[in-house]
Amino acid sequence: MSDILVTPDGILQFGGLQFRCALGKGGVRSEADKREGDGATPLGRYPIRQVFYRADRLSPPETRLPLQALTPQDGWCDDPADPAYNRFVTLPYAASHEKLWREDHVYDVIAVLGHNDDPPVPGLGSAIFLHVARPEYSGTEGCVALALPDLLALLAVLRPSTHLDLRMG
Repeated sequence: MSDILVTPDGILQFGGLQFRCALGKGGVRSEADKREGDGATPLGRYPIRQVFYRADRLSPPETRLPLQALTPQDGWCDDPADPAYNRFVTLPYAASHEKLWREDHVYDVIAVLGHNDDPPVPGLGSAIFLHVARPEYSGTEGCVALALPDLLALLAVLRPSTHLDLRMG
């Protein structure tokens, strides 16, 4: 199997693995309807670009994907008017951005999904990641979130050619 299948009811499947996942608190939306700040997870098929992790909290995850340790200066631009929209940025950064180095644990491991990045279209959504779910699996800002052990197990078996496929039904 080459794609991770995610269903809108919060089930992620890859090969023989199946995990519960959290999706956007705004539900799921087609790529055409996805907008910055809507809290929706975009339907579609996305490559997995890179994995970031907190080296102060975890050992490097086992993965064949590009891997980089986070630093407190790492961010992700979410300002549609900025030239670095939907891109990794170094903090401090003047435009609106997300801090990737967080006090909670949801960004202890982040896999960047290739949504709206080739090239980014202002306003169509940014910072769509696979990341660690909150204990109660509460809705995300549009990402797909898994329990940490599940995310680590998934990353260990992915290949650079793997895509995440979020579809209806």
